[in-house]
Amino acid sequence: QVQLVESGGGLVQPGGSLRLSCAASGSIFSINTMGWYRQAPGKERELVATVTSGDSTNYADSVKGRFTISRDSAKKKVYLQMNSLKPEDTAVYYCNVEYRTWGRSGYLEVWGQGTLVTVSS
Repeated sequence: QVQLVESGGGLVQPGGSLRLSCAASGSIFSINTMGWYRQAPGKERELVATVTSGDSTNYADSVKGRFTISRDSAKKKVYLQMNSLKPEDTAVYYCNVEYRTWGRSGYLEVWGQGTLVTVSS
């Protein structure tokens, strides 16, 4: 079983900061891409940021310059540092990991349970 455990969500005022963490565990041979997605009420889930095994990053235009994604490959963890938060950042944030396991070719993916981030004054 492969599992992702997220933490760090909560209530923060506009302009504030928050750091999300995600830890992967289980039968993981290697990890390709780790990322964060979010889903606001009444909206579709959207990509926030991703980071590859080579530390190449990609950000949604809406968070570029404010959010920073990073990973600790040895610990199988990914983080999302969120600064200058805006009310429109309010959403449930989901961690996603693309990985390989023994006995199967190609990549599999797993999602975290989601952590709620609320930006409000």
